[in-house]
Amino acid sequence: MIAFLLGAVIVTAALFAFLNGFRDASSAVALSVRTRALTPSVALFLASFFNCVGALLSVMLTAAFADRLFTVPPGRVGLLLLLAALIGACLWGLYLWWRGFPSSSTHALISALVGASLGSAITGHAPLDGINTTMLTLVLLPLLISPVVAFVLGFAAVYPTSWAAKNTAPNRVNRRTRQLQSVAGAAVAFGHGLQDGQRTTTVLLFALVAAGSIGVGEVPLWVPIFTAVLLAAGTLCGGWRISYTLGHRLVRIDPMRGFVAQMIGAGLLFVGAIGLHMPLSTTHTVTGAIAGAGANQRFATTNKQVLRKIIRAWLATPIACLALGALFFLALSPLA
Repeated sequence: MIAFLLGAVIVTAALFAFLNGFRDASSAVALSVRTRALTPSVALFLASFFNCVGALLSVMLTAAFADRLFTVPPGRVGLLLLLAALIGACLWGLYLWWRGFPSSSTHALISALVGASLGSAITGHAPLDGINTTMLTLVLLPLLISPVVAFVLGFAAVYPTSWAAKNTAPNRVNRRTRQLQSVAGAAVAFGHGLQDGQRTTTVLLFALVAAGSIGVGEVPLWVPIFTAVLLAAGTLCGGWRISYTLGHRLVRIDPMRGFVAQMIGAGLLFVGAIGLHMPLSTTHTVTGAIAGAGANQRFATTNKQVLRKIIRAWLATPIACLALGALFFLALSPLA
């Protein structure tokens, strides 16, 4: 049974990583395609490559991330906790992709783990030790803070960028910033790989430890490669529903402001992953920066109705995924 559950966790983690890349591809490619800086195919190949590189390098940050999380019970209960959370996070991610709303895979996964832990406690099994602190510090606080910070920085960064280009003809500014958007899109994809590569890698390591396949602190070589390949494959397929929301429905933005938004989003991802060892959502930071840069224009371009729907989806994610995690653990609990 342990081997079967471990295999189920690995397969579901593969689906989670693929969907993560598939849905979050929009963060790296939406603006570059919207402003015609890159063609859709080139943008996806570029994002896929740098997502893969970032995910491979994220293994060096995984230990610092895992130490701030929780303890998974050994044996079947631990594997069922991880499996229930992964299923819940995948289903919620698919639902929001179908609706065309960007959302955080990280927040979905951790919230589903909280729900699964609650379900485990209800059935008399061991919960995840330390998960409540994780929910507060790594989900609720970043959920409230990171989009606001990204919005403010995106809005403010337009001023020095506009000043630097004030004596340049608009067509030259657009041409140059379109070229720079290639770099900015690659930076966002690399930051996404650094951040989100840690999630799937950590879950797989927890599962292998719970199954007794490896010891604590061991990182088999295949695990980061597995994560990186699936993230890259998902990115290559591209979630165009969400890209359309960010690039067309949410805001009408020019190449200069698109470049500003992408660089602010990428910078926050790097600071979160390398400097703070904090899981920042690519979706939250890039969407916040897009809304901020788009708001700093002479004419209103932000669709406030779409923005409100996106924010409601973000706020619903912890609640919905907590419920899904608990529900799926209760359904799977007879296997414990």
